[in-house]
Amino acid sequence: MRIVVAEDLYLLRDGMVRLIEACGHEVVATAATGPETLDALLRWRPDAAVVDVRMPPTQTDEGLRAALAARREVPGLPVLILSQYVEQLYARELLADGTGGVGYFLKESVFDADQFIDALERVAGGGTAMDPAVIAKLLSSGSTNRRLDALTEREHSVLALMAEGLSNQAIARRLFLSDSAIGKYTTSLFGKLGITDDDNGNRRVLAVLAYLNNP
Repeated sequence: MRIVVAEDLYLLRDGMVRLIEACGHEVVATAATGPETLDALLRWRPDAAVVDVRMPPTQTDEGLRAALAARREVPGLPVLILSQYVEQLYARELLADGTGGVGYFLKESVFDADQFIDALERVAGGGTAMDPAVIAKLLSSGSTNRRLDALTEREHSVLALMAEGLSNQAIARRLFLSDSAIGKYTTSLFGKLGITDDDNGNRRVLAVLAYLNNP
């Protein structure tokens, strides 16, 4: 994969570059500011990008804004966002176009090399990758979504793992169920959430949006 790494902290940026390259992928560009990030994403149009939310010049949300701007120019451009803290709004904005190829991870998860590279590869493949810590935080926030009320406990568990970006096969292994059983649960929860085969967006991404309490 050809990857862009956008992170203003040199040691973390250099560490990610070394990790990514050690796993056989190519880092084609790095960036340390929001404007540099947007320029690199549009110039290289990488197979995936790792982008920090808070970057210079103001250290607010320049990285996220650059990623969203790039995805408007290049629909579906795969981006894995990194954040110091769980901020639900960022996760929702990232998923809002419903096209997949997005992820939201806490920076501390970068130190789990296998998890980080797996997430990056899932995002590059057009899927979603939500940090389990992000999912846990959203679950404990107390927010509710009436569209989820009809789901059974098992369907809710399947959707939570789907939000992490796991495939049906991976969900089956995690829950000790058969692939066919997970297929039935996903079909059922899609139906209860009003997500049909006719939807233009990625059904799994739309389901994750519902899970994140998007209006």
